[in-house]
Order: sequence, then structure tokens, then C-alpha cells
Amino acid sequence: MLKATLRSFLAHKGRLLLSALAIVLSVAFVAGSLIFSDTVTRTFDRLFASTAADVTVEPKNDLKSQLPTGATETVPASLAGRLAKVEGVAATHVDASVQNAPVVDSANKSVGPTTGAPTIVTNWQITERSPVKLTSGHAPNGDGEALLDADTADKKHLGIGDTLTVQAQPGSFKVRIVGIATFTTTNPGAALIFLDTPTAQTKLLGRPGLATSISVDAAKGVDNAALKRRVSAELGTGAYDVKTAQEQAKSSAEQLGGFLDVIKYVMLGFAGIAVLVGIFLIVNTFSMLIAQRTRELGLLRALGADRRQVRRSVLTEALLLGLVGSTLGLAAGIGLAVGLIKLMTAFGMNLKSTEMVIGWPTPVAAYVVGVGVTYIAAYLPARRAAGVSPMAALSDAEVAGVGRPLRVRAVVGAVVGAAGAAALAGCASSTKTSTAASLLGLGVVLTLIATVIAGPLLVRPVIRVLGGAFPALFGPVGRMSQRNALRNPRRTGATAAALMVGLALVGGMSVASASMSKSFDQQIDKTLGADFVLQNANFVPFSHEVTDKVRATDGVGLVVRQRFTPIAVRLPDGKRVETTAAAYDPRLDDVAHITYAGGDTAAALGEGRIAMDVNFAKDHDVRIGSTIPVEFPAGRTTELTVGALTDQGGGGFGTQGGLVLGFGTIEKYVPGGQDSALYVNAAPGTSPEKLRPLLEKTLEPYPQVQVRDQADYKKLVHDQIAVLLYLVYALLGLAIVIAVLGVVNTLALSVVERTREIGLLRAIGLGRRQLRRMIRLESVVIAVFGAVLGLALGVVWGVCVQQVLALQGMKALAIPWTTIVAVVIGSAVVGIVAALLPALRASRMNVLAAIAHE
Repeated sequence: MLKATLRSFLAHKGRLLLSALAIVLSVAFVAGSLIFSDTVTRTFDRLFASTAADVTVEPKNDLKSQLPTGATETVPASLAGRLAKVEGVAATHVDASVQNAPVVDSANKSVGPTTGAPTIVTNWQITERSPVKLTSGHAPNGDGEALLDADTADKKHLGIGDTLTVQAQPGSFKVRIVGIATFTTTNPGAALIFLDTPTAQTKLLGRPGLATSISVDAAKGVDNAALKRRVSAELGTGAYDVKTAQEQAKSSAEQLGGFLDVIKYVMLGFAGIAVLVGIFLIVNTFSMLIAQRTRELGLLRALGADRRQVRRSVLTEALLLGLVGSTLGLAAGIGLAVGLIKLMTAFGMNLKSTEMVIGWPTPVAAYVVGVGVTYIAAYLPARRAAGVSPMAALSDAEVAGVGRPLRVRAVVGAVVGAAGAAALAGCASSTKTSTAASLLGLGVVLTLIATVIAGPLLVRPVIRVLGGAFPALFGPVGRMSQRNALRNPRRTGATAAALMVGLALVGGMSVASASMSKSFDQQIDKTLGADFVLQNANFVPFSHEVTDKVRATDGVGLVVRQRFTPIAVRLPDGKRVETTAAAYDPRLDDVAHITYAGGDTAAALGEGRIAMDVNFAKDHDVRIGSTIPVEFPAGRTTELTVGALTDQGGGGFGTQGGLVLGFGTIEKYVPGGQDSALYVNAAPGTSPEKLRPLLEKTLEPYPQVQVRDQADYKKLVHDQIAVLLYLVYALLGLAIVIAVLGVVNTLALSVVERTREIGLLRAIGLGRRQLRRMIRLESVVIAVFGAVLGLALGVVWGVCVQQVLALQGMKALAIPWTTIVAVVIGSAVVGIVAALLPALRASRMNVLAAIAHE
């Protein structure tokens, strides 16, 4: 049996190749994502471990914000001298560093990276752990000199003698490049500007005597943990955040982890789609191979092979296929990881492919996915093979399952579909976001399973409609293509299912994204009353001098500032919620239309007051007049009175709870913060059209700050939503590639199965061109059938997603009919492309050999 199995596998290797491609794709994405993330993690672990001080003393800050405040927390620089006297301390260093300080060249072009990596301005000090070394020029000395890292100098075409402007929190200042520093470790993609320590303290932090942290070096033989205990004892518990090198490296790695997780999960999403669609392809391939080998399997049974041996033979073929596909997929995954590393290098993160990490979990995961998926997908066809009667060897081979009733599928599909429909109905009627989201996930899974199970039941009614015009348009050829698609509903349903999965995802996300865009448009029209919004391109705060210069611009009437801060509130129901609060100037009503369920803007922004979203307040038993304990950064605490409840139809001002403060409150408890946005109205007598070029001229030295009107703001939101949609389209592309393989595989095997039939048709006068057209039309109708099922399912999912979004205030529903029609037309094109090779092969058959085929 083993010899027969191996010969059978080698005899059908061409037919199995397309199935192996699905395995290769899925394994490649799994392996590539793991190798890439392991390589980046290992590289940065080494970087953080080699550059972190033995012990670091930082400002205490337990609150983390999704949106930066622009405030720089500091510690007294005098701590360095104090800690130098602690037993076991070899040396201390004052660190004065800020991130995301815009730096521009003499032409007002940004010097910082465009990839989201930070622009770091810091003090120059060389230690054993310095990530850079001076390679040309000299160290900075005085407030007009600076070093620049070599990578940034190369990308921005800068050199010694060029002038830069640093836009720090206290104000902008100019420096001349006097030296170039080269990275001795991995460059994380950041731009680094170095100043001498007194200049960094004064120009970056506002005055001498401050530091952003103190680095402590341990004496020889002193353990970092022991030194941390001594430093903490000297400073007092809770006063500062004290970390060892290991803890500092771990904290830095966790911050990087979010970026890595995005890449990893996106790639694993591609792998998941490839696996899911590949299952349909493999099931279909093995089902058809077994149907065509009915006589062969029956003969084996007649010669003495029992059911277990036949089943084992088919599963052995599947294992061999899985091993081959997994091995090729692992190799492709290594190539994919190399490509990603080079891509990151092009973006400024200098990784080395020679240091690529392939840990033992990667090949294990690759083979578990590849072999496991193939084995599972082949199990049902293997059981069917084991049921072949020995008498089948004495009769002509038949296509297994053609005439078998679909009653079991109908019952199971109806039950699962009803459960899925009930879950989606529950999602649509739910009033709680968490419940609705859970029911949505359950409903999507169940309705997808139900559609796959019941797909063959829908083949005859739907394809009769889709191919109804074929006989009139193409005559007998059209009628035969329609009947070929109808003759085996199971096969047609399984082939179409591969395409259906990808298109269902696209349909759902297209409806969701279109609804989000329309909802945001309506929300912007409803709430934004300012002529212009001035905002950083990536929402990083800007210095106060920007605000001052905008106010001084001719034609500017009113400027309302927006500022963010991390905040924690202790609510009456006992819960502590960490979120981000927004602060505004008093004349907010002149630039925004706020709907209040209670109170007004004056009450919301008054001294000692706070406002919140009415739904958040109801959930936590908060009323107007309630006193709320509030925690701000650096351990500052107070109690604020709820002065107003907003009702913006969702989450308030875009953050959990919709918490809003007045500027007096935020400046009192978060000193040194920077503005995140300015809402600007033109002065009386000045039109917005006239004001815009004046604002843009004012902001020329600040290229990071953008001037946006309502249309620009809508475009910004649309572009952000489009990023998600592009990811979905990429998933669609992968699903289509595998679905095309499935259609090609099905048609190729179908041509082999119908060899004698094709020979007879050719013998009675069917031309080569007519035969190719028949196979192409069959492919088109199968592809369009899959598209119709997938899009119908996706639209239902999208409507339910919109119901979940409606609970967050995004109540508009939009169905992108243009996209849906384009996808259906595209599916027909996919069908034509998939049929090219099988149709060509069928038309080249020798007529007499085909008639004699058994």
C-alpha cells in the first residue's frame, strides 16, 4: 500500500501542485511574520540592553496617554551629585532629552523622519553605552552648535556648516552643525540632534538645573538590582521611577512591541485568509481526485485492501503534500522576511538580514500549519475514499457524490444559518457596544459556516439565473457550460466558496468604511464651526510660538486652543478609568457646535469643573454636580465637579468618556503642555479664502503644522479609513490569487474527468474555439456565483458592523454600490483568466485518444 501510495502521489503531482501553492502561501506568511518579528525584537533587545544605564531615575508617571501632551516631565539635575555619593555608584550622568521636537533646515524643510520614528534632541555625552560615536567635526560647545546623526545627514543632504532650527517647547532656536555622529548599533530610524548639556537644559527644558532623567553607572561587582534598592532608599519610595537596565530595556521593548504587533498580526491575518481559502482548495482537489480514482480504489479493495488502508493511503498523500508545501513555504517565508527587513531599511530602520533570527518555533509553526491544514482538509475525502465498494472496480468510474441527496447539508446549514441570523439580529438590536460586538463576531462565523455548508443547495437556483442568458447569447455552447456548472453542486459550491470568503470580507469592510466616512462627514458638518483647524500632520503638539504667531496673523479673528492630557478618574460606582481628556479655551461655542444633555460650555470649562459624555456618565452613576477625584501626570491629584454632560451621539470628543476641561484647569495641573490643535475663525471683513494663504505663509517655518478647512478635515478622515480598506483589499488580492488557483484546479481536474465526453463532443463537430468558450463560460458563472454569495453575505455583515458603530455615534449607513458592481465584473474577469490554461489544454486533446480514454 505504501508503494501504491507513493506511485499515486507522483502520478498526480501536477494536479496537486496548485493545492501545494495554497499551502506555500499560508506557511510563507506565518514563517515570514515570525522571522521578521523575532529579528526586529532581538535586534532592539540588544540595542536597549547595550544602551540602557545600570540604573535610571525618571519622573514618576503612572498615566499613559494615547495622545501626547507636549509637556516634558523633569527631575532636578542636582540628583546626579546626590546619587554619586550612594555606595556602589561609579558615575552619574544628567540626561536632557526631548522627543518629537520639530527640526527644520534653512529652507524650512523638516529634518525628521517621515516614517513615524521620533526626532530626538538630546545632550551630548559619551559613555560606554552611547549608541553613536563622533566620526567627523567636533563635539558641540555652546548654544549655537550641534551634532547630527550620519543617517539623517545623508538622507536630508546636510553637512557640517549647515544651519538647523529646533522648535522646542520654550521656543525655537538656531544651531550650526559642527559634527557628524555615526550609529554604532542599529539605527531605529530616528533623527538625532546633540547639544551640549547646559544648552540642552536651557533651550529644551526651559532653565538650567533640570534633567529628563539621571543615568547611574554601577561600580564593578555591584548588582543592578542591589544598586536600585540603594538609589530608591536615598530618593524615598514613590518620589521617582527607578529602573534597572533590564527593566528599562523591557519598558522600551514594550513600547516598540505595539509597532511590531501591528506588522505581525497583519501578516498573520494574510496567513489566516490563505489557510481558510486553501482548505476549500485542498478539499475540492482531493474530492475530485478520489472521484476520478473510484475504479482504482475499488480495485485495491477487491485485491484485499481494507477501508483503513485506503483511508491511510489518501491521508499519506495529504501528508506528503503538506510536507512539500510546508518546506517550500518555509523557504518562501525566509525570503519574505528578508524582503521586509530590506523594506524597513529603506524606511530608515537599519536592520541586517545577516542577523536574521530563525528560532525553533518558526519551523514548528510552519509545519504544524502546512501539514495540519492539509491533513484536516483531506480527512473527509479520505473517509469517502474508504467507503468505495470493491464492486466499483467492475464498473465504470463515476463522479462520487453527484447524485447523492443534499438533505443533511440542508438541515445542518439551516440550523447553523438560523443561529447565525439570530446572533446578527441580536447584534443589530443590542444597546451595549460590547454585547453587540460579541454577537457580531459569533454571527459572522456562523453565517459563513452556514453559507459554506448550504452553498451546494444554492448552486442550481442561483446559477440558473446567472447563466440564464447563456443559451440565448451563445447557443448550445452556452447551454452546456451552464449545465456543466450545475452537474455537481458540491464541487461548484466548494470552488465558489474560496472566492466567496474573500469577497464577503471585502463587502463587509466596504460597507463599514463607507458608513464610517459618511458618519464622520455628518459629524464634522454638525460639530465643526471653525473656518480652519491647524494641526500637526501626525497629531503631535506644537510649541506656543506657533499659537502666538497665528494670533498675530493679519485677518485672524478668534483662536481657540485644544490640548490633551492623560487622566484617571475615580467614579461613583467604584471604577477607576484611565483615559485622555481634552481642554479648550472658553469661546469653544464659537468654533464648534456642542450638544449638551445638561449644563453648557461655561459650566463645562469653568475653574474646577469637568464635563463628560452623557452615556459614560449614566454607565458610572455620574450626575451634574457629582464630585470626581482626578489624577493627572506626575502624581498631581484634585477633585473636580461635573459641570456639564455632552451628547454628541457617541463617545463625546473621540476619547473614552469624552472628558473635557477648561484651560485654567489643565495649565494648573499639567504645566508646560503644548497645543494639539488651533480652531481659527477669520476676523470680520476677512473671508476664509483670503485668510488661508496668510495662515500658510505664517506657518512656513513650521512645515509639520497643516491648515485644514472642513473639506480638508474630511479628506484626512477618509484617508485614514482608506488605510484600513487598503489592507482589506490586499487580503482580497491574496484570497483571489488562491481562489483562481482553486478554479484552475477544478477546471483542470474537470477536463481530465470529462476527457471521453470532450472527445465525443469534438467528434460530433464541436470546434476548438467553441470548446474553449464552453469552459470559459463555466468558469465565469462559477466565479460570479461565488462573488454574489460573498457580496450578499458581506453586505449583511457590513450593515451589522454599522449597527455596532452606531452605538459609538456613527449612525449613517452607506452601501458602496459602485464597488460592489465593480467586484462582480472583476469576478467575471477572474473566471475568464482562471479558465485560460484548462481551456487551452482541453482544446489540444487528440480526439481519438480522448474517446478511448478510460
